[in-house]
Amino acid sequence: MEFMPWTSFTRIVARYGGDKGARVLSCAEQFRVMAFALLTWRESLRDIEACLSANPGKLYLMGLRTTVRRSTLADAS
Repeated sequence: MEFMPWTSFTRIVARYGGDKGARVLSCAEQFRVMAFALLTWRESLRDIEACLSANPGKLYLMGLRTTVRRSTLADAS
């Protein structure tokens, strides 16, 4: 996750208004979830949700404020 500094990421999101219509997941949280799914070879939203809900205590350490639901991922995608 250190490929691009978070300061640059937040600056780009602010410049283009990425979080303007976000209700639950911010751009940074969506990026973290999608990077997790890519690195762990998850194939569907249901698979991503099941894997993330298996260890709810570690979500905070990943930078996620709340549990991630399938409908939230579908809205954000």
